[in-house]
Amino acid sequence: MNIEEKIHSFVGNHSAPYMYSSENFKPGITPIRYSGPYWDHKEIEAAINAFLNGSWISAGDNVYKFEKAFSRKFNIGYSLMVNSGSSANLVMIASLKKYWGWVDFSEIIVSPVGFPTTISVLYQNRLKPIFVDTEWGTLNFDLNKIEDKVTTRTRGIFLSPVLGNPPDIDALLYICDKYDLVLIGDNCDSLSSKWKGKYLNEYCMASSNSFYAAHTICTGQGGMVCTDDDKLFDIMQSIAEWGRSCRCRSSANMSGKGTCGHRFDKWIELYDGIVDHKYVFSNMGYNLKPLDLQGAIGSVQLEKFDEIERKRKISKKVLTKIFIDNIPSIKSVETLQNADVCWFGTPFICEETGLKHRLVAHLEKNLIQTRNYFAGNILLHPGFQFMDDYRDYPEANKILDKVFFIGASPSYNQTIFGYIEEVIKKFKE
Repeated sequence: MNIEEKIHSFVGNHSAPYMYSSENFKPGITPIRYSGPYWDHKEIEAAINAFLNGSWISAGDNVYKFEKAFSRKFNIGYSLMVNSGSSANLVMIASLKKYWGWVDFSEIIVSPVGFPTTISVLYQNRLKPIFVDTEWGTLNFDLNKIEDKVTTRTRGIFLSPVLGNPPDIDALLYICDKYDLVLIGDNCDSLSSKWKGKYLNEYCMASSNSFYAAHTICTGQGGMVCTDDDKLFDIMQSIAEWGRSCRCRSSANMSGKGTCGHRFDKWIELYDGIVDHKYVFSNMGYNLKPLDLQGAIGSVQLEKFDEIERKRKISKKVLTKIFIDNIPSIKSVETLQNADVCWFGTPFICEETGLKHRLVAHLEKNLIQTRNYFAGNILLHPGFQFMDDYRDYPEANKILDKVFFIGASPSYNQTIFGYIEEVIKKFKE
């Protein structure tokens, strides 16, 4: 037996290392993580095959196949895999700025509540985030307050649904249409969430996704930036790959002609000679490429996606009932009638500050992981205080006091639900 056969034999005998089972879960001893990769031997074997037998360590055929399958699954024209969801945001905003010719300090409307790399990428691209306070139904930015923030410098609205739960997309599209704004989607927490039967990404000119361990699809690290616009995709690909002009993907990289049909030509106006198009640079870019084995894992994850989505919805529904039935002073986040949510986590709103902190302490003591709703108001944090006055967003300021979430993992089962219910029944308000 050669080394490759030995590895595959070992992996096959350890077929579900990342998934809970009734046999290996020990109540009060095994931590219940809020999320994690929903993997078995198939993902591991795909990664090993790509690593041992692939033609390229960095993004190659496996990444290209994953991108194509991802586009088909989520009704997207073009998908580009990068090394993280944060990088996807960076590429997306930089590309949109160039595509539209937005001048420095053009304004983009955002929520102050959520994850920092929805905000930081705007500043890094010399755009100005304009914050809109939170509403306490869906916990998204308050759509009734957006128009008050629109100026002649406003160019877009950056949507980042809370744990996958969208606001009223029809109302948002009305505002975008009225003021000629671009709708941009931070879809990292909301992959597969829908509005009126369409994926949220289908309403956006561009959207980002994350494949970090906590997310719906996991490739270890990784992300995807998506659009239906051919020209915008060219810019995205360039910025994610050193700024080069070439748009060759997969096997086209090995062709002497390339995707364009004349890879070796007079590409540089200021140089009267033949140049390889792969080394012509039309943008200031980065190297944000993933590993090819991550693409291989992603393809396996896509095959399981419907199962993952179904189980996440079950986990959220069961856990919400357990908490609401046993703790009168908390409530669930509102889901609008036209929304079909693939939940990143199971959120709760506490009536008062002390309840949240006591309940979180009780859960953590019993090895049930909790999370704040990320940063809460990002303007409270040292790295972001210069952007605006946090006191102007009183509702967002209450998020850290009142909101937390636990998992909605597809790995949860009846044994885990039963243990969580026992723990909750022992909690005294």
